[in-house]
Amino acid sequence: MLSTFMHVFKSDGFLGLYSGLSASLLRQLTYSTTRFGVYEELKPLSTTPTTTNPSFLTLLALSSTSGFLGGIAGNPADVLNVRMQHDAALPSRDRRNYRNAIDGLIRMTREEGWRSLFRGVWPNSMRAVLMTASQLSSYDTFKTLLLSNTQLQDNLTTHFSASFLAGFVATTVCSPVDVIKTRVMSAKESKGLARLLVDIYGREGVGWMFKGWVPSFIRLGPHTIVTFLFLEQHKKVYRRLRGVN
Repeated sequence: MLSTFMHVFKSDGFLGLYSGLSASLLRQLTYSTTRFGVYEELKPLSTTPTTTNPSFLTLLALSSTSGFLGGIAGNPADVLNVRMQHDAALPSRDRRNYRNAIDGLIRMTREEGWRSLFRGVWPNSMRAVLMTASQLSSYDTFKTLLLSNTQLQDNLTTHFSASFLAGFVATTVCSPVDVIKTRVMSAKESKGLARLLVDIYGREGVGWMFKGWVPSFIRLGPHTIVTFLFLEQHKKVYRRLRGVN
């Protein structure tokens, strides 16, 4: 991780570390809003007057559904994000050099056809299912366990603790799919998923499944914590404005 960091910094300077920022923002606007929005809309439908907390299996099903829809919605921006970030590690002659997310969408559609926007959509959607299921359902479960079995109240301490644990779970569960997704989306040639797995296993052994776990957690851990801290505060403000307890 450190060697990659230094390579990008030396080749492209400080701003090179933020290659793909516009694509990343577009991805969050499509992927994250879809999965969180669908999940929060489905969750009240699974409760009854006598059951205010859905079971873990119910949360798993709801989060998997919302994750799948979010994965499809965010796939074009995800392809761009991977390509723009991967550019910094490539020789100058092999770079795509998209100026921003909009330029990337236009060029991909013009040069490779609209289907290129959905390259890797199935492994990406599978990853979105795993991410959302492990992140959202584990957060709600950890939060319920902390409130039920400790002296903690429904406050920032509880939200931070539950989101930290959720980030650890999500990183571990999604690591193998993240590796596959990155290889598929950054590939110059189209290759079947089975063939890709065989090639990766032949070159790297079983260890490929958790390659990059540490940088993934460094990214996903704080992201998960900040996301849920803001989400909880947003829900409190929304409920107060709507007069809902």
